[in-house]
Amino acid sequence: MNRQQLIEQIKIKKSFLSIGLDTDIHKIPKHLLDFDDPVFEFNKQIIDATKNICVSYKINTAFYECRGIAGWQSLIKTFNYLPKDIFSIADAKRGDIGNTSAMYADAFFNKESSNLDFDAVTVAPYMGADSVKPFLSYKGKWTILLALTSNESAQDFQFLETAGKQLFETVLTKSQEWANEENMMYVVGATKGKAFADIRKLAPNHFLLVPGVGAQGGSLADVCKYGITKECGLIVNSSRAIIYASNGYDFAEAAKIEAEKVQLEMENELKIIGL
Repeated sequence: MNRQQLIEQIKIKKSFLSIGLDTDIHKIPKHLLDFDDPVFEFNKQIIDATKNICVSYKINTAFYECRGIAGWQSLIKTFNYLPKDIFSIADAKRGDIGNTSAMYADAFFNKESSNLDFDAVTVAPYMGADSVKPFLSYKGKWTILLALTSNESAQDFQFLETAGKQLFETVLTKSQEWANEENMMYVVGATKGKAFADIRKLAPNHFLLVPGVGAQGGSLADVCKYGITKECGLIVNSSRAIIYASNGYDFAEAAKIEAEKVQLEMENELKIIGL
């Protein structure tokens, strides 16, 4: 999915919601454990209930990798079940160099070798260009760089000053020598509030993937106040607050209701910018 196709989906659905499929087999409704693949069944029902409300699904690969072969099979089945008009993100946070980075890129972008063909993958850029360029070599794919994350200890490194800039600012400026807003996005945590204004000075047109709305306490209103652009420029993710809205037989319907609440807020924000 290219940039214009993503913007069209935002317009059609009046939403820039991403739903995080951070599916923990220990948290899903107990009745699903009777299925051959409980994780996939959970994801399938969540997708069926919410696919008309969101523009993206973000699959946090750690929740699948921790279960070995069974988890990886659940991930592949989930990916293949995603509607083709949905922007798919592998939230893998890979970061290495050389051949290793190239193999990571293959794992998520080369369907012939891995059965996976995501639109985007999250990448840690702190080893420099060598860790990022193998992902950028895939035409039509997106690399989403960690820029300013939502966790409390982000300040340990990301706000350190170097050459008169904070480290996250250096990531934003340097990485734009490697790619542009057509194939690169940035992760910026929703809990960062006014920092979005500073980020927009350095990356005015890039899409930002924004986790942290919902269970982590981020404010959608603040994100939009400081971070939205005339083309939206945001994919805002919510995971636990939506997918675990209920642990009963009504879990998918409950997820839909929570997703619709967020979508309505997003529709109002899009009206403000005339999109």
